[in-house]
Amino acid sequence: QLVESGGGSVQAGDSLRLSCAASGLTYDGNCMAWFRQATGKEREGLARIYTAFNKTAYADSVKGRFTISQNNAKNTVYLQMNSLKPEDTAVYYCAAKYGGCTLHATDFNYWGRGTQVTVS
Repeated sequence: QLVESGGGSVQAGDSLRLSCAASGLTYDGNCMAWFRQATGKEREGLARIYTAFNKTAYADSVKGRFTISQNNAKNTVYLQMNSLKPEDTAVYYCAAKYGGCTLHATDFNYWGRGTQVTVS
């Protein structure tokens, strides 16, 4: 089970930190990722982390503004979002998969319910 938290409504230029708590699956050695889906658009991969080696990667659209990190002791992944823009408005999802790490939504087996981020 993946549970996201930390969404909300903010002004352009503000920051938010999203959290994703994982339970019921083997955390270490997973690929954990953040996606978002804006109204009328496809789900977009933003950032991923391979938990065993803390190796990260980002989509070009968020590189330099968003940072993915983890707390292994808490089985939790975070997404720090800075310099938010109105176009960042979307539902943000946490996802997990075993094995290789990608940013393709169809590769992921486990999904949270999402948390809304609105930037005005």
